[in-house]
Amino acid sequence: MTATSAIANLIAIKGGHLIDPGTGIDAAKDILLKDGKVAEVAAPGKLKQAAGAQVLDAKGLVVAPGLIDIHVHLREPGQGYKETIATGTAAAAAGGFTAVAAMPNTIPVNDSPEITRWMQAPERGASVRVFPIGAATRGSKGETLNDFAALKAAGCVAVTDDGHPILKDSVMRDTLAAASRVGLSVIQHAEDTRLTVGASMNAGPVAFRLGLRGMPVEAESGLVERDIRLVQEMRSDKVHLHVAHTSTSKAIEAVRQARRNGLRVTCEVAPHHFLLTDEHVGHYDTHYKMNPPLRSAADRDAMLDAIMDGVVDAIATDHAPHASHEKEVEFERAPNGITGLETALGLCLAWLHREAKMPLGRVLSLLSAQPAAVLGLRGRGTLAVGSFADAIVFDPKAEWVYRAADGKSKSRNTPFDGWTMLGKVRWTVSEGRVVYGN
Repeated sequence: MTATSAIANLIAIKGGHLIDPGTGIDAAKDILLKDGKVAEVAAPGKLKQAAGAQVLDAKGLVVAPGLIDIHVHLREPGQGYKETIATGTAAAAAGGFTAVAAMPNTIPVNDSPEITRWMQAPERGASVRVFPIGAATRGSKGETLNDFAALKAAGCVAVTDDGHPILKDSVMRDTLAAASRVGLSVIQHAEDTRLTVGASMNAGPVAFRLGLRGMPVEAESGLVERDIRLVQEMRSDKVHLHVAHTSTSKAIEAVRQARRNGLRVTCEVAPHHFLLTDEHVGHYDTHYKMNPPLRSAADRDAMLDAIMDGVVDAIATDHAPHASHEKEVEFERAPNGITGLETALGLCLAWLHREAKMPLGRVLSLLSAQPAAVLGLRGRGTLAVGSFADAIVFDPKAEWVYRAADGKSKSRNTPFDGWTMLGKVRWTVSEGRVVYGN
């Protein structure tokens, strides 16, 4: 199979073990995919309409809903030298993702229906479904709200100013209110940039030793606390705040308390924030530079605890490709971000499932059913009959070494080059198309 396999109207996945957190199925099942939807789920050998189907032999493999990444940067329009929608979604397919939500920090910023539609056009060559996220304010400048109804009609599934946090209380309040009226979530990059000017890593002993200005944890937690206060003041269950790439124990505790108070507040954590610490920066290694930065071991452990106890709603990669020449500069000058689509599943299975003993179904839920619920992606994140034919078939016991040079992404900026992963993707099927086969 190739990553550009033509549409097959009928695909039968036979002999596999189906784990579908959305339906609670954890058993040997055969699945029939027809015309882009799940047509049948049956006991082994009991499919009724599989005559003539393309067969994927899943014996000894796990079959699960396609993974969903609700935080990626595909760089188009405007920065195709880093990544394109075609290359980014090819990387997604290789990693088992069948849908990705693309942030609006493009050039120009995705703050209009025209750009939203351009990103979804067939000419972009996407391997998997792309759900654009629209800019909350004009040009992501934090002042004038965009037309959320028009963005939603064009295909946007949420609004955010992403790397440009909404600092003004009045603008954030208006954003939450306007988004709730049209049924969109508000995603906040929680960083009080008034406290992080000139900073390039986490504030602490490592930054002091390296002579770098550090970002205090309060820059994140303070804005999360402010946003939660605004949600509480609005007293509406239609208001939905989602905290992107949470990285500090104080921010996680604020989200935990908001949930106890019955507020509709969700959050995500990226693999690098539950696996790495600021010590990994070592001798100014720019592959460990991101925003939010890698934090202390205590913060890292708090992310793991929050994942294990259910406070974290989704694992999201914050896939942020950059060209090699952009990262091969002084640490302070290098752009923030790493790639993540091809390593997320392997890292989660190795560290959450094998090491932390999280049940496989819960790990898969954090990568499929729960992200779909955060953004209201109906018919995604499950293999229930009638849902979209988005599926992943993988070997849960296979160990393999990730080599960035062999990846599908256009960029190679990752701290996980050479790491041993667990769980090898064999096939990825997006809306009834085999988009990756190994």
